[in-house]
Amino acid sequence: MADVKETKAQRMERLKREKNPWEAMDEIRAFAAEGRESVLPEWASAYFKWWGVYTQGDGAGALGGKGGEGKATEYFMLRIAIPNGVASSEQIELIADIARKHGRDLVDITVRQAIQLHWLTIEDLPEIIERLDAAGLSPRGACGDVVRNVTGCPLAGLDADEVIDAAPFALAAAGDLNGNPELYNLPRKFKVSITGCSVWCSYPEINDIGLTPAVRGNEVGFSVRVGGGLSADPHLAVRLNAFVQQHQVAAVVRKITELFRDQQGLRESRDRARMKHLFLREGWTAETFLADLNRRLGYQLDPSVEEKIPDDINRDHVGIHRQKQPGLCYLGLSVLRGRMTGTQLSAVAALAKRYGNGQLRTTVMQNLLVVNVPANQAQELARELEALGLPVQGSSFWRGAIACTGSEFCKLAITETKGFTRWIVDELEERLPGFDQQLKLHVTGCPNSCGQHWIADIGMEGKKIKHQGKLEDAYYFCVGGAVGLHQQIARPVGYRCLATEVPDALERLLTGYLQARRPGENLRAYFARSSDEQLREQLAGAALEAVPRDPAPVGGRHVE
Repeated sequence: MADVKETKAQRMERLKREKNPWEAMDEIRAFAAEGRESVLPEWASAYFKWWGVYTQGDGAGALGGKGGEGKATEYFMLRIAIPNGVASSEQIELIADIARKHGRDLVDITVRQAIQLHWLTIEDLPEIIERLDAAGLSPRGACGDVVRNVTGCPLAGLDADEVIDAAPFALAAAGDLNGNPELYNLPRKFKVSITGCSVWCSYPEINDIGLTPAVRGNEVGFSVRVGGGLSADPHLAVRLNAFVQQHQVAAVVRKITELFRDQQGLRESRDRARMKHLFLREGWTAETFLADLNRRLGYQLDPSVEEKIPDDINRDHVGIHRQKQPGLCYLGLSVLRGRMTGTQLSAVAALAKRYGNGQLRTTVMQNLLVVNVPANQAQELARELEALGLPVQGSSFWRGAIACTGSEFCKLAITETKGFTRWIVDELEERLPGFDQQLKLHVTGCPNSCGQHWIADIGMEGKKIKHQGKLEDAYYFCVGGAVGLHQQIARPVGYRCLATEVPDALERLLTGYLQARRPGENLRAYFARSSDEQLREQLAGAALEAVPRDPAPVGGRHVE
């Protein structure tokens, strides 16, 4: 009888049963001593992720390989977890130094407040990990089937409008969950957000656990949402009928994580292994989930209370704003697509020391904040940051643009995104100067939605189109995504075009809005009252039949 080939899920589950990668740092040191060729396949494809490490693609993305995954080069990407986005200038300077010394001076801020480096060699990885550990930073748990970087409001303790300083809860959760040997083997990645921010800037709606502030009389506690996530099956988190008191936060977060860990049925398919699939496929409801959670806690959580859901778009803290501390303010830098050089990052760290108290914060909008700046020095600091190419004010297009890693480095990506997004922003600023609406413009290089296009006003998903006999980058359009008071998943509108045609399409769409909007009508409301056919015609410049978002993949490739 022929051996039955392992599925992708079965292989990963076997590898996790065989080894906790966090206990195998000596193997990484051995690879470093022996060179890139010594790296075992199970490390390259799996175990390295537990250390925040991915093999780096060759620039061709998914189409450069087979089975939907591109070819790996000799280099690695490294993601550094920054819980709650809080870092010191010394820690940021260390990251900048590593980028300059080992990573070709390239730095990317991610949509989970982490920082990602590229072009690292196997020989350098042990030294880099050890330097980060010594500085109180770590790549441990930034990737893999574990609890990822715990996010929260980067202005916790500083924001004049916050409901509660939730940083202690987020940092405690990160300390409990990350690197914990009892939680190294989850069915899939697991994302946690804990915020006391009035605008929910860490996007709790798309996390597996999202805690947001809730007020009961004179007591401040938390609402809890579960099962949020994007990727190919977007699902906004479900709110439980529960009021979490402050002393219950640690237990609630831990027990929900354990509940997820114990779902053996989720381990049967990597594509259906996130906690959201309990709701999407397994028939769970908010009531059944809460009943299981209460059983695990050993007590009943109090019923939920009315909450104030933010009515906003950007949630980015960009600009100059007062802090709750008298005489102090913070400056939110708009870092286009999250990309900086290590040299720029080092310069910002130095400015944070000179003008503030040396603290910096990262955001889920791929931005950077300098905090605790005397108000009378804020404009001077803003001018210095502007000179670095890091404005504290920017156009709607600059401010709202988000981009995933793309095919430049990612083996799963279909299209290039970072350079494309910069070009799109430049084009729109030139074509539509003075555009007066907040606009979340998200670019993702494949259906996995690392660029979070499902919650964008305009989301673009990378595809390939055959054009003049060659496969070329293209984008499929979704519109009207939102979180907060008007939360909804973006609508695929049946239009896609070559990447080179995107500026024309966006110009037509946004010009159509400016011409047809009603008094006081924002972009979100305009999209909501416009049909797919109307929006598709604006994008295309002519009436057009809808095209499907996801044709059946051929050989793992999404080709239209």
